[in-house]
Amino acid sequence: MNVRSFKLSDLSLVTELLQVALSEECYENTMGPFATQLSWDSELIVVAEQGEEIVGLLIGTIDRNFGCYYRIAVHPDVRRRGVGTALVKAMEQRFEQRNVSGIMVAGDEHNKAVLPLYEAMGYGENKVLKTFDKLSIVAVHA
Repeated sequence: MNVRSFKLSDLSLVTELLQVALSEECYENTMGPFATQLSWDSELIVVAEQGEEIVGLLIGTIDRNFGCYYRIAVHPDVRRRGVGTALVKAMEQRFEQRNVSGIMVAGDEHNKAVLPLYEAMGYGENKVLKTFDKLSIVAVHA
């Protein structure tokens, strides 16, 4: 598995992944912030690929000098095989390179299922944003 920055040529494969990995409502809520983050800083969108397939995606953002894991999506066929962990570690490195003040997890209803992953990686309840109405990539599309 290779984790790398999103490239524009990945768009159709990433869109397919998001449709398979997320609920319809979550997908709809994710596409606007995804586009905003892509236009602001595409280096904070990482993909995991196996061969020619994109099997995971993590959208991060930096807001008020805090890194934030906004949305993670892993193909259902490869869940629990380290894809999510690899994506989080890659994004964590990017945040550290940018000297953010801290790292948080967006805590909306769509992220509840992945909170155990973040908790296992040291992002306990005190690192979860209970609401992100003020998170820039979301507020633009609210």
